[in-house]
Amino acid sequence: MTVPPVTVYAARLVRTMDPARPTAEAVAVVGDRVRAVGSMAELEQYPGVTVDDRYADAVLFPGFVEAHAHPFGGALWDFTYVGRYDAMSPDGRTWPGCRSTEAVLARLREVDATLPEGEPLLAWGLDPIYFPGERLDKRHLDSVSRTRPIVVMHQSFHLMTVSSFVLDADGITRDTPVEGVAKGPDGEPNGELREPAAMGLVRSTPSMLAGPGGFHEAACRNFGLDARNHGVTTLTDLGSRALADDDYVAAYRAVVEAEDYPARISAFLLGATGSALAGLGPQAAAARARELRATSGDKLRFGHVKLILDGSIQGFTARLQAPGYLPDDRKGIWVMAPEAFVESFRAFHDAGLTVHVHCNGDEATELFLETVEEALELHPRWNHRHTVTHSQLTTPAQYRRMAELGMCANLFSNHLWYWGDQHRDVVLGPDRASRMDAAATAARCRVPFTLHCDSPVTPLDPLATASYAAARETPSGQVLGEHERISVAMALEAVTLGAAYTLKMDHEVGSIEAGKYADLAVLDRDPFVLEAAELRDVRVHGTVLGGRHFPVGT
Repeated sequence: MTVPPVTVYAARLVRTMDPARPTAEAVAVVGDRVRAVGSMAELEQYPGVTVDDRYADAVLFPGFVEAHAHPFGGALWDFTYVGRYDAMSPDGRTWPGCRSTEAVLARLREVDATLPEGEPLLAWGLDPIYFPGERLDKRHLDSVSRTRPIVVMHQSFHLMTVSSFVLDADGITRDTPVEGVAKGPDGEPNGELREPAAMGLVRSTPSMLAGPGGFHEAACRNFGLDARNHGVTTLTDLGSRALADDDYVAAYRAVVEAEDYPARISAFLLGATGSALAGLGPQAAAARARELRATSGDKLRFGHVKLILDGSIQGFTARLQAPGYLPDDRKGIWVMAPEAFVESFRAFHDAGLTVHVHCNGDEATELFLETVEEALELHPRWNHRHTVTHSQLTTPAQYRRMAELGMCANLFSNHLWYWGDQHRDVVLGPDRASRMDAAATAARCRVPFTLHCDSPVTPLDPLATASYAAARETPSGQVLGEHERISVAMALEAVTLGAAYTLKMDHEVGSIEAGKYADLAVLDRDPFVLEAAELRDVRVHGTVLGGRHFPVGT
């Protein structure tokens, strides 16, 4: 009988995330799986061993698992970036952040001067919450150009601002009966469109979001490269709009399952709200999800579903229970009508599917919990792992209830850094802002949880995401809810095994254990011994995916 070759990768340290053997000297790999972890003396006893010391000076860590991101972020660099923070495009260029409305308009004017007549000017990354005073509207964009369409997507991707040219071209007027069309003091649309129903009125200008109409190969490849650069070996495409299209799925599969693609992807079907399946009804969507699940491979997984209940907290469109927003008593927007959500969720639950639901506000979380409880009474299921994604204002009582119902949480801890000061001072007030993204409460209530970046809303970087949850510091240096801090070790578990658990992949990824995929992050130091803020300084040298090597820069 032929003995399969065993490659032993020696390292300065191996951190396994396996409590039974938390550290080791080396990892033994056979094919795409871990054969064993242990000391060099132990692993050299296996027959057919070859020692590879390329990582002798590095720390080997389980490949990070990002449980909420979107591949369309890889396509956004075809358009103009006007975000608040400096950002790096896949080609390595750093785009300075726009730190005022005037800076946003100056960049738009620069681009306008280079475009052919009539070509749309499409930009992304705007967030007016950073700029006190007058909010950017159609008048500002009209000052850039009255002769071309201008569309500026907000950083949350729940709002956008358009010029008068676009409003006129798409017939959006004071009489347009769609919630989310913001009006000025004169009763006319001011150019700000909130949430999908209002944003979907814009049909004359191409969308910046990759979706139906063809697979965007470059975006998917950029998604994978971004993952490699940050030590991520498993990504989540949380809510694909085009999985109803067989040609789209085939193109997706061809890219991700190729040997040179550096990540696994769990692709969630967007069950409604913009999905190509939305018009067919939830039963058809559930049938499609089950059909896709049967075709899952080692690198591209299907079978889970995403639903979106509410909007953006900093966009004032998330659904909040009392006390609501700091400025006034607005309620936010239901992206899905509650009745439609209940019908859709029931179809997916009854079909044996795991559902992750976008709930920024606690009113949205409450509806989700009520719906799960009713569904379980009618159709009991063990191990469903339905997940509140974002879970930003979930209350302690709701976390206790989530634990009883067997649910998980996926917290958007990056908000504590990117919008923490604004949530405290403008959106929610100090008390409620200090309770956001309550990872410590989730842990106390024994709710399985992970942390995410929602790339491209914030950058894909799990070490930074973990640091924000552990430090809870804002850019102004204030701690936003010290009693919701978690340890560095707990934060690192959340972005490895915690994320894998919510994806039902914890038996395959998330730790370095015999039998699991040989998916590793190659780091320059041990993150376990660092202070929370220092996690952001850890250098990633590359990844190993199923025993294949993907160094940064190749």
